[in-house]
Amino acid sequence: MASTKNLLLSDLASSGLTHVPSNYIRPISDRPNLDDVQLSDDSISLIDLQHLHGPDHGLLVDSIGKACLHDGFFQVKNHGISEEMINSIMNTARDFFNLPESERLKSYSDDPTKTTRLSTSFNVKTEKVANWRDFLRLHCYPLEDYIHEWPSNPPQFRKTVAEYSTSVRVLVLSLLELISESLGLDKDYINQSLSKHGQHMAMNYYPPCPEPDLTFGLPGHTDPNLITVLLQDHVPGLQVLRNHKWIALNPIPNTFIVNLGDQMEVISNGKYKSALHRAVVNSQEGRISIPTFYCPSSDAVIRPAPALIDDHHPAVYRDFTYVEYYQKFWNKELAKGCCLDLFKIP
Repeated sequence: MASTKNLLLSDLASSGLTHVPSNYIRPISDRPNLDDVQLSDDSISLIDLQHLHGPDHGLLVDSIGKACLHDGFFQVKNHGISEEMINSIMNTARDFFNLPESERLKSYSDDPTKTTRLSTSFNVKTEKVANWRDFLRLHCYPLEDYIHEWPSNPPQFRKTVAEYSTSVRVLVLSLLELISESLGLDKDYINQSLSKHGQHMAMNYYPPCPEPDLTFGLPGHTDPNLITVLLQDHVPGLQVLRNHKWIALNPIPNTFIVNLGDQMEVISNGKYKSALHRAVVNSQEGRISIPTFYCPSSDAVIRPAPALIDDHHPAVYRDFTYVEYYQKFWNKELAKGCCLDLFKIP
């Protein structure tokens, strides 16, 4: 590897910066405007999954459906993933980002086709303005195909991440059944439309930033996958667009934030929208978030569910493979609108 000077933001940020370097500064029209952000309120759905298999299952389906219809995101509690496991995965992420630079850089790559890689910003090969973020991205399903690629340091990394990603997959499959039912489809319809399934995970680290009003951890975007389950630490940073206003979703311990991605919007024929969201940074402390991205496998053909198409609701999107979609998403600039527009039927 060539010189590793400032390959990662965290090493640059810890060098005592008092100003944001110019390549991180957003144009004035594209800055966070943090004074305009609303604090989260009680209207953001916090859905209790303890009734998943009980007599109130129908009410749970209704509440999921309303959240998907109105917002494209919701929060879940009593999700079956223990507090111990949540603490363990968070501590493992912190331990990784606290490793010496030379150890972390063993996982570094700016090649987006690599299935395990540490990188920075979003796509360092194409973007004009960098994002205030380092990330470790891991493919994690099927587990046996990828676990040998993952970092072996910190020592507990592979065991902890394997257990966590397997538990999140169980949660996701339950959520997909609920969302299928809420659309009036067979409960396994979405599950069966994904071919062999895919699951990725990221560990995001957003270092303290000397001028957080000039940059983003990640600018506003929708996720290209099917559904995202986000775990965040105690530091606020996630914001979601709701009724044309950015709302800060401050962390609630032992809950997950679930947002719909672009493939869910297609399968629902536009009834459910993928949620526009962003990550902002602060000057006081670093933030860690761990999103799990659940997606179709590359060969899956994505299309609106036939049961949702009729004379009054024609198909909004054409058929496409997930690999075609993901390649277009990756080569776009993240904040330049939704990739879905490229797949709409004129």
